[in-house]
Amino acid sequence: MPQFLCHTTAVSENKALRIDLDNRPPVAVFNIGGTFHVTDDTCTHEEASLSTGEFEDGIVECPLHAGCFDVATGEAVEPPAETPLRTYPVTIINGEIYVEFGD
Repeated sequence: MPQFLCHTTAVSENKALRIDLDNRPPVAVFNIGGTFHVTDDTCTHEEASLSTGEFEDGIVECPLHAGCFDVATGEAVEPPAETPLRTYPVTIINGEIYVEFGD
């Protein structure tokens, strides 16, 4: 069942927003020119919040060691990050962002 995360207006264009959820690790909602992507918020290299990192052209840089991830695919694109991020399917309904966790 899809879970509501936030309204589209809560995430400015080319920015990210951390969402803390009950019973699961936080996720990050990224807005790339009006297209929304959701990933785990915690870097796979070290315990750092990716939503606080630099975000440009669909790539987020971890604020701790500068590893980078493609937020659309989760692919680790710059060391020291090697393990991809989990990404989640996003549905937009009436300006609300929903995600399917599938677990």
